[in-house]
Amino acid sequence: MDSELVLIFGFILTIIVLVTFGVNSLVDKHLKHKRWLEERRDKQSTRVGDDKHAALEERVRVLERIATENNEPLAMQIEQLRDLQSLDTEITREQRS
Repeated sequence: MDSELVLIFGFILTIIVLVTFGVNSLVDKHLKHKRWLEERRDKQSTRVGDDKHAALEERVRVLERIATENNEPLAMQIEQLRDLQSLDTEITREQRS
């Protein structure tokens, strides 16, 4: 009877070890996938942030040019900026779709 108990205990222990390794593998794959999704999301948000930064930088350059140059009337330059802004908006919409 003692040998039967040892066999049963060994069998149960083997099953527990196999199940533990299987669960560990699944959890590891899940965590890797979760990290991958977070990295991908971070890269996308960085790209969007870079685009916004570049657009703001360009607008500041235009405003500096308007403030330092007196070649054209200010109202005309503001209208040109509005035209450029509407073009930028259209281009952005086209790129998203």
